Amino acid sequence: MSLIAVYPGTFDPITNGHVDIVRRSLNLFDKVIVAVAENVRKAPLFSLEERAAMITASVDDKRVEVESFGGLLVDYCRKRGARVAIRGLRAIADFEYEFQFAHMNRHLAPDVETIFLMTSEESFYVSSSLVKEVAAMGGDITRIVPPAVVAALKNRKTSP
Repeated sequence: MSLIAVYPGTFDPITNGHVDIVRRSLNLFDKVIVAVAENVRKAPLFSLEERAAMITASVDDKRVEVESFGGLLVDYCRKRGARVAIRGLRAIADFEYEFQFAHMNRHLAPDVETIFLMTSEESFYVSSSLVKEVAAMGGDITRIVPPAVVAALKNRKTSP
C-alpha cells in the first residue's frame, strides 16, 4: 500500500519554499499530489492551468502529480486515496490560520491527518503575494522562485 499525501495551495505562483516542501514530503510519502486550489477568496494572477504548468516545470519527479481541485480539501483527499494533507508553515502568523484549518478538517474528516512542515530558513519570509509585488516593481526574484515562474512573471509584465 503506497502512502499518498496531498499538498494543497493556491500556488499563485509557486515559490522555492513550496518546492522545498514538496521535495521534503517525498522523503515521507510514496506519492505527493500538489493540489492547485480554486481559491474563492483570492483573485489569482495566473489561471489554474498556468499554475499547474509552473509547478510541473518546477518539480521534476515521477512521484509528484499536479492537479487542480475545487471544494473541500478533505473530500479531495478521500477521492484521491490520501490520508494526509501537508501544510507548510513560514512564521508564527501562519500557525493560527493553519491550526484552525487543521481542526476544521479533523472535524469534517477524522481519517485525514494534517502534517505541518516548516519552510526552509531561506524561504521563511517569501510569500506568493510578495513575489508578485516585487516582480511588478522590477525586483530580482531569481533566488526565490523557480525559473518557470521568473519567465511567466516576465511575460505577464510585458504583455498588454
